[in-house]
Amino acid sequence: MNSIPKILITLGAVLMIIGVLWAVLSKFINIGKLPGDIVVERENFKFYFPVVTCLVISVILSVIMYLIRFFK
Repeated sequence: MNSIPKILITLGAVLMIIGVLWAVLSKFINIGKLPGDIVVERENFKFYFPVVTCLVISVILSVIMYLIRFFK
């Protein structure tokens, strides 16, 4: 098998695991609606920009990637 299909299958599996974890953890942790996220609500319009949520996810992923490289 080529390396591209292996990468795509692995990426799909990782995305599925992240999706399941997100669904399970969202019952306990309010991911996506943290203080600092921008929400603008009007009559027929709602704008949501998760600034703090993006920062938290970025920090978590950076730590995970650092640990993977550190122990490799």
